[in-house]
Amino acid sequence: MSAILYPAIHKAAQIKGKTLTFRDVMVDDADFILSLRTDQQKSRYLSTTSSDSNKQRLWLDSYSVADDQAYFIIEFNGEPIGTVRLYDARQNSFCWGSWILKAGSPKHAAIESALMVYAYAVEHLSFQSAHFDVRKGNESVWLFHERFGARRISETDMDYLYTLDTQSIKASCFRYSKYLPYGIIVLGKPE
Repeated sequence: MSAILYPAIHKAAQIKGKTLTFRDVMVDDADFILSLRTDQQKSRYLSTTSSDSNKQRLWLDSYSVADDQAYFIIEFNGEPIGTVRLYDARQNSFCWGSWILKAGSPKHAAIESALMVYAYAVEHLSFQSAHFDVRKGNESVWLFHERFGARRISETDMDYLYTLDTQSIKASCFRYSKYLPYGIIVLGKPE
């Protein structure tokens, strides 16, 4: 009897989209990440993060040897504008979050970065669905996901829980293809 092999999350050194690049985070990104996660406006719907730069560096150092997640800095024209993370692989489904874009980011950055996440997870890692949660108060984000085809399956006191199947992912990738017309290019493993 053979074991069922499920997809796994793998890090990439870079993922290039139409105008954005994801690059694997480094310990030196701690201050940038903290600036996003401790921003009063941006952090309203995030889990609490210590403002201690050393704690963030320690977490990033442990991430660097982890093999169950991929955490990226989102760049536009070589400048960091946000973060996104893939984690919590469950059979054929992956979770994504830690998705923060700094104020003043290009208007297309949200849609292009979401498309890049799905292209990487489905086309390159072979996942068939996504699962994630969104704070109930974060209406603009849960509406974004619902327009993408996400289906609300449950809720907790604080969050709505969603799933998004391959058919919905592919339909949204087609619907929004002008934001990622040539797909993505995945470059190497992080050093």
